[in-house]
Amino acid sequence: MPSNKQRREAAQRRLQRQLERRAELARKRRRNLLIGVTAAAVVLVVGAVLLITGIGGDDTDAAAQPAPASPTPAAVDGADGTCDWTPADTAANPDLQADTGTPPVEVTPTGTTEVDIATNVGPIGLTLDNADAPCAVASMVYLAGQGYYDDTVCHRQTDSEGLKVLQCGDPSGSGAGGPAYEFPTQVAGDETYPRGTVAMANSGQGFDGSQFFLVYGDSQLPPSYTVLGTIDEAGLATLDTIAANGNDASNGPNDGAPTQEVRIESLAVAA
Repeated sequence: MPSNKQRREAAQRRLQRQLERRAELARKRRRNLLIGVTAAAVVLVVGAVLLITGIGGDDTDAAAQPAPASPTPAAVDGADGTCDWTPADTAANPDLQADTGTPPVEVTPTGTTEVDIATNVGPIGLTLDNADAPCAVASMVYLAGQGYYDDTVCHRQTDSEGLKVLQCGDPSGSGAGGPAYEFPTQVAGDETYPRGTVAMANSGQGFDGSQFFLVYGDSQLPPSYTVLGTIDEAGLATLDTIAANGNDASNGPNDGAPTQEVRIESLAVAA
């Protein structure tokens, strides 16, 4: 059993890692903002990014900027077997669930995790990458163990030319909900989002929560979203059915709630 001194030293190391990651995220946002001001082509990227927002409402300034052409990859949060979970401001946002607690600090940064999603439209199987997104995977597994995702709706579907996704993972159904914690978005700067990708949604603040999006058609997005893994063929068939039903365009052209309600009946780690 570790001594009090060892526990204090471990806590100090985790705090230092968290401060360093936040400083790195701030530097990236400043660089991205300068690039966004000088590049007229950013207007096209912004249009797509505004369609993928998660915890934090509509504040997407940071995510709306393209990443540097040759970024220096940050260390993977969780690569050392531990993750930094930060309490979310549940008092300021009533759509956050204050009773979720936080996942264990220790995580598994190797291998893959299989997840089965049962929906009212059909099954969706996921293969999550523990090495590239250990904290995001650990968070989903932790919440799945609580039944957090069960009986929740996928609140957003887009079918524009450059963005074809179904967004889920918010029990409130508002698009602003999430758990009582958040954790750093994990990107290297070269992420792409082709058909069959599952990734974490965020509001551009450099942190993820519980919302994720399922890509059913090649999507043009900046590398600002943690890639969790891939979707199996049965899941893509289910997503194609959902896409064929369209959306109500409540958020604008080609963007809104699915016309036919899509409800996650259960989300669980495969046995």
